[in-house]
Amino acid sequence: MTDEKKLCLSATGLTKVFGFGRHKTVAVDHVDINLYEGEVVSIVGESGSGKTTLAKLLLGLINPTEGDIYFQGKKRDISTQKKKQEYWKNIQAIFQDPFSSYNIFNKIDAVLLDCIRMRGGGKLPHAKKVEMMAEACSFVNLKFEELTNKYPFELSGGQMQRLMIARIFLLKPKILLADEPTSMIDACSRATILDMLMQLRNEIGMTVIFITHDIGLAYYVSDSVCIMEHGKIVESGSADAVILHPKEAYTQRLISDVPKIYEEWDLSTV
Repeated sequence: MTDEKKLCLSATGLTKVFGFGRHKTVAVDHVDINLYEGEVVSIVGESGSGKTTLAKLLLGLINPTEGDIYFQGKKRDISTQKKKQEYWKNIQAIFQDPFSSYNIFNKIDAVLLDCIRMRGGGKLPHAKKVEMMAEACSFVNLKFEELTNKYPFELSGGQMQRLMIARIFLLKPKILLADEPTSMIDACSRATILDMLMQLRNEIGMTVIFITHDIGLAYYVSDSVCIMEHGKIVESGSADAVILHPKEAYTQRLISDVPKIYEEWDLSTV
């Protein structure tokens, strides 16, 4: 990334170990990473590479075993619930499974109103809140009047993911962490979701971190790409440098494993 970009989130020596002794698993192994304002970064790796654990560490959902995380140049402090909620105003997530991303007892109105409250709009007139919710739904091609008083489980998977983006539209975080956000929805909805995320990034200057095993997606959307294997970042750089001119054997294998319709598929490594 170029020098004029401002550092937004970084980590040094970030490590997460699960278990003890002979049964311990090093899920994230001394990772150093720098994320810049307005950048789109993809963290790519196969299942078990540690990418989702890294995402949870950056979000503050789990505590690191070793290492430090810095937010806007200062060491991150989420030692109390109040500090954690303040941090979460600035970093939000969209997860892989839209069906488990919502509290099934909360209606859609409550989901969106909670976002308005988080941004300090709890005392706004009801009409203004409805206007804001309608605008957020319109951004993701949903009609608020058709959603009000419904529960999220009454929507399709694609609609639920779009509702998650409507939340992001209201919250306007500095960082969005998207963990396989399109893997459980159909191809048409997938393109729509990606376009909406990119539009939102352009409008509010948000940093977007994609967690994915799809190296084609990473090349399509990213400024920078980090390749993870066995808890370590083994290669990183611009999308063009990493995908078109990979140096590491693991990166080369990930790229070669992408099926091509004009070549015979090699299934010997499956």
